[in-house]
Amino acid sequence: MEKDCTKVWSKCLSLIQEQVSPERFRTLFKPVRALKLKDDILTIQVPSAYVYEALEGEYIDILRRALQAVIGPKVKLEYSVVVEKIKAAKPLTTTLASSPVKKPVLSTVYLDSSKQSGVKNPFERVSNQIQIDSQLNPSYTMDSFIEGSCNRLAKSAGMAIAQRPGGTAFNPLLIYGGSGLGKTHLAQAIGLEVKQNFPDKVVLYVSTNIFQTQFTEAVRRNEVNDFLHFYQLIDVLILDDIQELAGKTGTQNTFFHIFNHLHQSGKQLILTCDKAPAELEGMEDRLLSRFRWGLAAEIKVPDFETRKEIVLNKARKDGIDFSEDIIEYICKYVNNNVRELEGAMISLLAQSTFNKRDLTLDVVQDILGKMVRKQTEELTVGRIQQVVCEHFKIPEELLQTKTRKREVVQARQLAMYFSKNYTKYSLSYIGNQIGKKDHATVLYACKAVTDLIETDRNFKILVEEIQRKLYCMN
Repeated sequence: MEKDCTKVWSKCLSLIQEQVSPERFRTLFKPVRALKLKDDILTIQVPSAYVYEALEGEYIDILRRALQAVIGPKVKLEYSVVVEKIKAAKPLTTTLASSPVKKPVLSTVYLDSSKQSGVKNPFERVSNQIQIDSQLNPSYTMDSFIEGSCNRLAKSAGMAIAQRPGGTAFNPLLIYGGSGLGKTHLAQAIGLEVKQNFPDKVVLYVSTNIFQTQFTEAVRRNEVNDFLHFYQLIDVLILDDIQELAGKTGTQNTFFHIFNHLHQSGKQLILTCDKAPAELEGMEDRLLSRFRWGLAAEIKVPDFETRKEIVLNKARKDGIDFSEDIIEYICKYVNNNVRELEGAMISLLAQSTFNKRDLTLDVVQDILGKMVRKQTEELTVGRIQQVVCEHFKIPEELLQTKTRKREVVQARQLAMYFSKNYTKYSLSYIGNQIGKKDHATVLYACKAVTDLIETDRNFKILVEEIQRKLYCMN
């Protein structure tokens, strides 16, 4: 006999409510209605694909425990998804069995010899096989990614993708936010989760800079088709820092075709960017439109509680014993991004170890005071120009001229670089403030500075010196 599904679901909700935040319960669980319960199969109606993905990705274990407690161990769950008030023709169905966690391995793709017209692998080629190293950093795990209100949406979407890569509404997933907030960490963590859940899936992480280099080399060798074919083999493609595609028409066109092929084939795309799609400049409209097909999830500056959890996690990992007043001081004082927070922890540990100093609050204040900018005022493009010019001992007015003197050009590029990384202004605004330049000039300047940091040790030291001056401003 069919049970009263409404009463059963109400009992389940009572159990679930005790385990989730009031906000998430209100937005994800309260809109759900029970439609039918027959033969230990509960059918529930969810208001959107987003709710379905969130329930499946983030709360499947809580759902399983509640349903098993109320209905029994053999219960199954069936979803009926309503999209724009139209019920799906077929309910989306899932069982409550968990997927086993497996160790990531190299993915091997076997090529059909009849179609093997020189498919080139940018990494490694072995006879009729392509062995693809995912290029994932094993330390970038979901466990080490600290969740907070600043990144919860992005992480929840990532967990849903890890369960059903290419089969969620989050395709592509575009993770955006400022520098040092954990975009790369989260993107790679999703890739690692996919490899654990689906060892045979071909996952590849690649920076846009590397992607561009590979494409340029493929053009030089007249192997663009081979380049395309290789990327079309990927099941989960993670492309980091897509804003670097700006102004590169040829690469954008090629990526457009790769994107289309993967998306139409049910493959997953994960992208990271320093800005929301609407703020990207130098991108083709057709590519921007595809970025909007899935979910654009922002990672924001972590709040105090999240910063505190990051510090505690880092301290536990490195075996550092901090007092409560030191932890609170660090969290209040270092509040720009996760990278700065972890950098501050490394500096404190190094100073304590090498100088044999106990980490008292006075010592911590002294060390951080020399490297971290107090947040008593917001950095502006004008203030950054002032600091850079003072360092080079040149008048600020020179940055606004067309002079090509080496030191002026370098100062102008550095001012653009710091403005892009330390302010929220658009590239067009930054360029207009620094020499009346366009956004493409700003992009070029930032790329030039980044390349020099990676190749010139003396230049890197120079950048760090200016950086400290920006940090230490009161």
